[in-house]
Amino acid sequence: MNRLYRWLPESTADRRVRVLAWASLVSQTLIVGTGGAVRLTGSGLGCPTWPRCTDDSFVATPEMGIHGIVEFGNRLLTFVLVIIAILAFLSILRLRRERPELLRLTVALGAGIIVQALIGGITVLTGLNSWIVGLHYVVSAVLVALATVYVYRVYRGQASTELGVPGWVRGLAIATAAGVWVTVLVGIVVTGSGPHAGDANTPRNGLDSELLQHYHSWPAYITFGLTLLLIVVAARVGHRSLLRSSLALLAVEGVQIVVGIAQARLGLPVLLVGVHMVLACVLVAVMTMVVLTTRKSVATSAQPSDPAREPVAA
Repeated sequence: MNRLYRWLPESTADRRVRVLAWASLVSQTLIVGTGGAVRLTGSGLGCPTWPRCTDDSFVATPEMGIHGIVEFGNRLLTFVLVIIAILAFLSILRLRRERPELLRLTVALGAGIIVQALIGGITVLTGLNSWIVGLHYVVSAVLVALATVYVYRVYRGQASTELGVPGWVRGLAIATAAGVWVTVLVGIVVTGSGPHAGDANTPRNGLDSELLQHYHSWPAYITFGLTLLLIVVAARVGHRSLLRSSLALLAVEGVQIVVGIAQARLGLPVLLVGVHMVLACVLVAVMTMVVLTTRKSVATSAQPSDPAREPVAA
């Protein structure tokens, strides 16, 4: 045990820490995709109870067919997330004094996974209540944001109290982030009114799906406009990291808008709906990175103010 402890990184967040940080972000995004597959294939009650898959078995049985496999597979991925979270925590254990923010982030991610598993259980026990399913997605989006912060801090160090851009530019970035979150939250409500409930007998939230689709588009287009403005501002102030991350955000928003319009016009095909769900979490991740670039890191705040030395987005 002592040999293992001594093997852990001690003075810097090395390659092992970086690999686990990326594994955390990727896995938190992938589980959104598998969760979407559960709903879109009508497998939400493939395992009709929780924490067991059936009253007599923790695993799916052959009699449960493909729905049981899909639902149980999504549950298994939760254990992968738990393992990654534990390894990430251990990887920075010896760095806890030098990098306390990394320790806090790994603890938050681990606690979030537990909360997410409990909400998933409540979702099954309540017969896929659309509001609980929506909460399930919100927590996933928050965990994706936390994992993004973790990746960024592993590469760039602790956050400084010093801003990397003028205060009004950071305010614009935060306003854009608020637009992203409003768009995602409205989209969750829209999904709760649509046809993909996860099970044929599950009722929806009773709201007008077609009307909600229009409401969903409003904050999306406003956010797109704010992102364009943010790109212009980032170019004017010469902040390369903010410019790159804002361009990435614009690209994700553009694809997401195209997918959203296509799925609405084509009658919500399951493949496009699944892509839309995953892209929403990618959008949250990139938006989080945009906000992070507006504040300097401790490692760079002591350097002279030079646009060429601004932190580049991970």
